[in-house]
Amino acid sequence: MTAGKPAAERPSAVQRATAMLLDVDEAAAAKLPVEVAEEIPANALKQIVAMGLQKAGDLVVDPRTVLSWVITSVGAPAAIVGLLVPVRESGSMLPQTLIAPAVRRIAVRKWVWVTGAAGQGLAVAVMAGFTAFSEGALAGWGILGALAVFALARSLSSLTSKDVLGRTMPKGTRGQVTGAATVASGAVAITLGAGLRLFGGDGAGVATLAILLGCGALAWAAAGTVFATIKEVAPEPEAGRDDQDDAGGPAASAIDLLLHDAPFRRFIIARTLLLVSALSPPFIVALATARGDAGLEGLGPFLISSGLAALLGGRLWGNLADRSSRLTMMLAAGSASTVIVLLLVLLRFEAIRELDLLYPAAYLLLAIAHTGARIGRKTYLVDLGEGDQRTTYVAVSNSAIGIVLLITGGLSAAIATLGVEVALGALAALGLVGVLVSRTLPEVSQEA
Repeated sequence: MTAGKPAAERPSAVQRATAMLLDVDEAAAAKLPVEVAEEIPANALKQIVAMGLQKAGDLVVDPRTVLSWVITSVGAPAAIVGLLVPVRESGSMLPQTLIAPAVRRIAVRKWVWVTGAAGQGLAVAVMAGFTAFSEGALAGWGILGALAVFALARSLSSLTSKDVLGRTMPKGTRGQVTGAATVASGAVAITLGAGLRLFGGDGAGVATLAILLGCGALAWAAAGTVFATIKEVAPEPEAGRDDQDDAGGPAASAIDLLLHDAPFRRFIIARTLLLVSALSPPFIVALATARGDAGLEGLGPFLISSGLAALLGGRLWGNLADRSSRLTMMLAAGSASTVIVLLLVLLRFEAIRELDLLYPAAYLLLAIAHTGARIGRKTYLVDLGEGDQRTTYVAVSNSAIGIVLLITGGLSAAIATLGVEVALGALAALGLVGVLVSRTLPEVSQEA
C-alpha cells in the first residue's frame, strides 16, 4: 500500500495528477531515453499546461470570431476581414518547409517553440495596442500586420511542438496529452464566452476587446515559460543523415517526399479534405450575423460553443486518437459533413431557420468535429514519423496545407457568391470524400 512505502517511493503530486489524466504504456515508455522516461509525468503535465495556455491565447486571436469583431469594432475597412484567415493560417504554414533544415540542426527543439511563443505574445500585445489607441484603416492594417508577424512566429512553434511531444511522450499518450490541453482551453472559452454574453452589451466594446488581446499576450508569455522547463534530451545523430538530404533545396526535397512517400501523400490528401470542419464555421457565423446577431454580445454563444466542444470532445477524441488516429480522422470528417447536411435540411423550414439557438448549436457540433480532426491528424503525424523525419513530415505537411488552404478558401469564397448554403454543401461533399481517403491510410498509432 502507498501508506507503507518510504517517502522516496511514494508517487509525487505530479505523478498522481498525471495518472488521473493519462494511461501510460510501460513498454512504449521504455523506448524513450531513461532520463526522459523518468520525467514522463512532469513532462506530460507541463505540456498540458503550456498547450492549454497556447490554445487559450489562440482563442482571443481567432480570425473567425474575435479578430473579425475587433476589425469591425475599430471601423477598419471590411476587406481586411477577408484577409484574416488566409494571413493567419497560410502565414504560419507556408514557411515551414523553408525553415525546417535550420530547425533540424538544433539539438533541443523546445527552445524553438519558446522563441515562437515569445514572438506570438509580442504580436498579440501590438494588436491590443492598435485596438486600444487607433481606429479605422490604421488600426485595421496595423492589426493585420501584427497578425502576419504572429503567423510567422507560430510557424516555429507549430513545427517543433510535435517534435517535443514525440521525443518526451511515448506512443499511446500523445493524443491524451493533446486532448487534456484541449479540455483546459475549453473551460477558458466557456468562461470568456459567458462573460461576453452577460456583459457584452452597449457598455462594452473596443476597450473590452483590447483587454482580451492583452490577456492573450500574457497567456503566450506564460506558455513559453512553462514549456521551457520540459525535460528534452537531444537524440543521437541519425545514421546517414546530413545536409545531403536537402540537396536541391527544401522545395525540391518536399516535392520528392510527396512523390515517393505514398502513406504521407495519402495523409496530405486526407488532411486537405478534413478542412471541411475548419472552413465551414465562418459560414455558420455569417448566417447568424445575417439575422442581426452581429453585436459584441453575439460573439458569446460561439465562444461558449467552442469551449463546450473542447470540454466534450478533447478527452474523448484524444483517447480515441491513441487507439486509432486514422479512425479519428474518419469520424471527424464524417461528423462534420453530417452536421452540415442536417443544417441545410433544417434551413428549408422557415420556423426553424429563425430559432436563436440553431446557429450556435450547429457551430458547437462542427467545433466538436473540428476538435477530432485536429487531434486525429496531429496524433497521426507524430506517430507516422520518427526523429528528423517527423520534423520533415510536419514542415512539408503544413506548407502543403497552407497552399491548399489558399486555393480551397478562394474556391469556397467564390462558391459562396452563389449562396452561403451552396458553399456549405460543397464543403460537406469534400468531407465525405475525406472519410473514404482516411480509410485507406495505414494504421500507425499502436505499438507493434
